[in-house]
Amino acid sequence: MSTKRTYQPKKLKRARKHGFMSRMATRGGVNVLKRRRAQGRKQISI
Repeated sequence: MSTKRTYQPKKLKRARKHGFMSRMATRGGVNVLKRRRAQGRKQISI
């Protein structure tokens, strides 16, 4: 019986969903980046 955990991380899948390009693709995503920049985040996206 295998006991794999739920989260099996994959960098490419993560980048496609939450990366810079996908953020820039929508108005909401651009707002996310804008908020994070205003907050002074060191890393605004992946």
